[in-house]
Amino acid sequence: MEQPKNNLKVVTDKKTARMILPNMLTLIGVCIGLTSIRFALDGRFEFAIIAIIFAALIDGLDGRIARLIKGTSKVGKELDSLTDMISFGVAPAFIMYFWKLNTLGRFGWLLCLIYVICVALRLARFNINSNQTPSWKDNFFEGVPSPAGGVLVLTPLILSLSGFDYFELNYNLVVPIFFIITSFLLISKFPSYSFKKIVIPRKTTIFLLFGIVLFFGLLLIYTFNVIALSIIAYLLLLPISFIHFQKLKKQHENDKIQEDDDLEDEL
Repeated sequence: MEQPKNNLKVVTDKKTARMILPNMLTLIGVCIGLTSIRFALDGRFEFAIIAIIFAALIDGLDGRIARLIKGTSKVGKELDSLTDMISFGVAPAFIMYFWKLNTLGRFGWLLCLIYVICVALRLARFNINSNQTPSWKDNFFEGVPSPAGGVLVLTPLILSLSGFDYFELNYNLVVPIFFIITSFLLISKFPSYSFKKIVIPRKTTIFLLFGIVLFFGLLLIYTFNVIALSIIAYLLLLPISFIHFQKLKKQHENDKIQEDDDLEDEL
């Protein structure tokens, strides 16, 4: 007797399958960002900071993994922005509000609102600019990226936990200053390094791997000290990135003028 043929076939879209991993990482970042708020509500600010750091690491990985496995998509792009809004906008604002800004009354809440709005504007501008033609400017962000901003506003809290605050800081003054400066950097056009197109020579790969392992090893042992030093290093990079951007901008303007002159000579 002839067996009936099974005409049912499972159709798998390879691109859709490749999109699952980076999108899953993005959603995990959302969960970690929201969990940081829960830690802050319980007064466990150490874990709240660690959660934000983990969310920042995941944010740096999901996009690179998506490009590596060719799993980029419009859904992933929008999802990434929404995740950044929660993990580096809403969550840090709530953490700092529960820690110190609630003592400032309405002014403290106003600072939170201003910061979150600046993060939203920063992400909206990034989504628009990301569709532009690739150029040398891709090595720089316009303004500070939202993950960096989310960590910068936590700096006073991180300093208080690191033991580096050798002087008695007036946090009622320091915290608002960090909120205002970070909010300005987010929406400004201040050039900051994007670290997207770093070329690592093969000979130095082993030293890079050793440095990464050493960094994370120190991070596990001296968590808040390493985070505080990393923030200081990033702040020191900001003026360097500005000078480097202006130098490259002038160089490309001169090259363009030279090309125009050569074209006129040919005509």
